[in-house]
Amino acid sequence: MHRKWLALLFLICIVSCNNILVHSEYQSIKNGRWSKDNVVRFTFSELDTIALHNMFINVRNDNNYPYSNLFLIAELNFPNGESVKDTLEYDMALANGEWLGKGYGSVLENKLWYKENIVFPSSGVYTLQISHAMRKNGAIEGIVNLDGIIDVGFQIEKSNP
Repeated sequence: MHRKWLALLFLICIVSCNNILVHSEYQSIKNGRWSKDNVVRFTFSELDTIALHNMFINVRNDNNYPYSNLFLIAELNFPNGESVKDTLEYDMALANGEWLGKGYGSVLENKLWYKENIVFPSSGVYTLQISHAMRKNGAIEGIVNLDGIIDVGFQIEKSNP
């Protein structure tokens, strides 16, 4: 009988530890080569229109990723037609070449801040579009195919101000 209560308590802890996660979704990048023309799109709805949220962009890379940083363009479209477009830069490795991110084996996941304490002001369908904006130093043209990116995703969590 004592073991049943302990198992129940453990189950409650597991379920309650993830109560801040609102939405999480990923899309695979074909062959681990992210084309500059491949805009990753996510749609989501049914969010609390009063609460504060944090948004993250999640990127999974492997050892084929040749850079220490990552430039992204993210566009968040609201149900009322408004949109917010951001150019973002993230560190993917330390100066000594050690990868940032978490994972085992050759695939690492980076949870990158996108929006902090955002309110989704109206109900309806939101769209998040993400594309890479990588280019070599001094080059005018961007990199066409970015190697080493396996998956791109996003995550919404309840904020704890």
